[in-house]
Amino acid sequence: MLKLFAFAQTYTAAAAELRKREEGQTMAEYGVVLAVITLVVVLAITTLSGRISGAINAVANILPGG
Repeated sequence: MLKLFAFAQTYTAAAAELRKREEGQTMAEYGVVLAVITLVVVLAITTLSGRISGAINAVANILPGG
C-alpha cells in the first residue's frame, strides 16, 4: 500500500510539473526568426536590383519619347 501511495504522489508531482512547463517560442526566438527573414529579403532585393533596373530601362527605351 505504501508503494502505491508513493507512486501516486510521484505521478501527481510529475503531472503538475508538466502542466507548469511553457511551450512555444520566446521573444528571443521570434527576434532571431525576424532577423533571418529580414536578411533574406535584403539579400534578395540586393541581388535582383540590377536585373530589375535593367528591365525598367529596357521598357523605358521601347516606349515612345524615351
